[in-house]
Amino acid sequence: MTTYIIRRAIQAIFVLILVTIIIFLVIRLMPGDPILTVISQQDLAEATEEQIANLRHYFGLDKPIIIQYFDWMGGVLHGDFGTSILHRVPVVSEIIRRIPITFHLGALAFIISIVVGIPMGVICAIRRGTWMDTVVTVLANAGITVPSFWLGILMIYLFALYFDWLPVMGYTSPFENFFLSTKQLIMPVICLSLFPIASSARQTRSSMLEVMRQDYIRTAWSKGLEERLVITRHALKNGLIPVLTLKGISIGHILGGSVLIETVFNIPGMGRLAVTSIINQDYPYVQAVTLLLAVIVV
Repeated sequence: MTTYIIRRAIQAIFVLILVTIIIFLVIRLMPGDPILTVISQQDLAEATEEQIANLRHYFGLDKPIIIQYFDWMGGVLHGDFGTSILHRVPVVSEIIRRIPITFHLGALAFIISIVVGIPMGVICAIRRGTWMDTVVTVLANAGITVPSFWLGILMIYLFALYFDWLPVMGYTSPFENFFLSTKQLIMPVICLSLFPIASSARQTRSSMLEVMRQDYIRTAWSKGLEERLVITRHALKNGLIPVLTLKGISIGHILGGSVLIETVFNIPGMGRLAVTSIINQDYPYVQAVTLLLAVIVV
């Protein structure tokens, strides 16, 4: 067991190092110049070549790229993710402010995917071949194929603009206004939990059907046990083991999906920060957000 943990830890370290190298290189291969972006957005059109050079030196962009990488990694190991090129504030402070919002959204989507998806899969397995199985299977397949951002745009048009039932977008802490926060999160949580619900339902159905074919389940049926007891005491206990194991992977899907969902619904979380940082070529933000997401997934 100890050997396995050590091996997994070493693999995780190598994966994280590879992720940092890839994102560090990819963001710098994008067309454009972050310094010129800052100048254009802050009305510094008359900036001299000397001022531009000073900005490059201040952010370390005048150094060879390999030196920039090791400087950044050295800072990360000391808890310093750098300074935002656009806003001139420490990256850590902005991440600390935004990460609870993303975790709030992701936690709700994760819980709902378990509460809704697993019972749907169990019902499909128990009632295999019935209309209930057909309906849930069709809905699960649709949930996997429908793009979450497209669904978000559609829900905004219907429930916020057309019917005026829910707020268009934004985020309010539940500690400030619980009712408003709940209304604001209904649409983004539904969009973000759609894929995990569908995948949980399909995985649970497949796992439960496999377990219910086992000999000990047939023995329980032959002894005349009630269906409820066979399902809850025998089939469900073993059928959920692979499903719950795979739920860890869905955390990565939820965090990845939050990038688009937070942008669509204008939620000031980590996902929206990543998108705006990529658009503005704010290297430190992009590198920090990507690394944190990689750490959580790995």
